[in-house]
Amino acid sequence: MASDLSFVQYICDQLRDSGEIRYKKMFGEYMVYVDNVPVVLVCDNTPYIKKLDSIKDLMDNSLTGFPYDGAKEHYILDIDDKEGLQVIIAKAVKERKTTTKSASRKKLF
Repeated sequence: MASDLSFVQYICDQLRDSGEIRYKKMFGEYMVYVDNVPVVLVCDNTPYIKKLDSIKDLMDNSLTGFPYDGAKEHYILDIDDKEGLQVIIAKAVKERKTTTKSASRKKLF
């Protein structure tokens, strides 16, 4: 079952105070970007976020799931907890930006 665009737009609305928000349709599902960083994967109308060290303490009691066959386990976001969501997203974006910069600085040979 593909995600509803209206649900993805609701997620984007909940995240609007977290930075520049956009989404991209991918294989019938959606990726939500915050400040050009892919952060929230929406599959079957469920918002997933990668299990990152920076958010582990905040997400420890959250539900988890697999967004698609073959995927690693992700946290499932409570998209209605706007204040908590902003803290989680800020930490996730910061960690993703840091790991992306580190990976791009490594030599390939």
